[in-house]
Amino acid sequence: MASLPIKLTAKLEERAQQNTLRTLPFSTNLVDFFSNDYIGFAHNATIFQNASALLKERNMLHNGATGSRLISGNHSLYAEVENYIAAFHHTEAALVFNSGYDANVGFFSAVPQRSDLIFYDEFIHASIRDGIAMSNAKGYKYKHNDLNDLKAVIHRVCTALDATKEGQLSQLGQREIYVVTEAVFSMDGDAPDLEALVAFCSRQNFHLVVDEAHAIGVFGDKGQGLLYELGLHNQVFAHIVTYGKAMGCHGASILGSQQLKAFLVNFARSFIYTTGLPPHAIATMMAAYRELSNTNEAVPLTASRLDLVQNIDYFRSQLAALALTSFFIPSNSAIHCCVIAGNEKVNAIASALQKKGFAIKAIVAPTVPKGQERLRFCLHSYNKKEEIQEVLTALKGLIS
Repeated sequence: MASLPIKLTAKLEERAQQNTLRTLPFSTNLVDFFSNDYIGFAHNATIFQNASALLKERNMLHNGATGSRLISGNHSLYAEVENYIAAFHHTEAALVFNSGYDANVGFFSAVPQRSDLIFYDEFIHASIRDGIAMSNAKGYKYKHNDLNDLKAVIHRVCTALDATKEGQLSQLGQREIYVVTEAVFSMDGDAPDLEALVAFCSRQNFHLVVDEAHAIGVFGDKGQGLLYELGLHNQVFAHIVTYGKAMGCHGASILGSQQLKAFLVNFARSFIYTTGLPPHAIATMMAAYRELSNTNEAVPLTASRLDLVQNIDYFRSQLAALALTSFFIPSNSAIHCCVIAGNEKVNAIASALQKKGFAIKAIVAPTVPKGQERLRFCLHSYNKKEEIQEVLTALKGLIS
């Protein structure tokens, strides 16, 4: 086998020396405080059985899609699921992508055009950053969840551009401005002031794009997401929902207008030039959505979502009881992060908690900024209150 180039070997060795070398872990029997399976859908037998039943009912006994959706990979179940998704989220149209990464790369590399501007939260997901890097538009970051800084950055950039010949020419072709954030940030568990952000973008006629990867299934009366819970779902240009977290399956959708969907079908390269998802993945999406929809007025939340909400409340109450609140980034979501500066220190505490039987993930630099290393606690519907109390008591002993 050919050896790795020297420069690549050096980069691996540097990671190893810094104790930041990534490796692929195996599943464990530890108490789960690190997966994104917030409401247990990944292990939900009803969803699995209903997805299989749906395929048999439609006589779709195929292992793969056979090609791109623009060639041979499209089928009637795709259209049915996309219509169901659009109706569930109360939006005009939905387009399924193979993953959240594909959706973000496809959107940001295709939609913003040359001379357009993209302003994104500094903690935005890597898939969005990669999409922006592939775009012909220019991207600029603003301070995390800081609307005033966003306004200042937009003013500074636009003023500087308008003073140039290039900027004056771009105005003739209508410079579009895109503002990008997440409903719930994956590394912090916090959320922006979406109401203020929507109001600002609406006044300025800016295009707001919101990634709801960690909000779908958790917020909203049926899990539609935080935008829906706040009544803002029809006031954004686009929002992205992914299915590998609370939905317990795979894939993603971009939600927006029919025109946006048509544009993406024609220009999003991560959609055009890839084989479609296998029919079983599409059927699982439908089964997961139907499970979320399985509520009524008497029982506004499914049992799993109700258990998650109660566990989030209990976790926060235990932080206060154990005087740990100051160590944690404020969050109302299923993600709660304890900031422990230094890769070596946070890894040591994570290892100690794992030895006590708890699956806890240390998030280290360069994934997060140096000095902002943290333990990331993911809460689930199936976590027991005794487990929450035990892990936080153990954490208290390790950091006090």
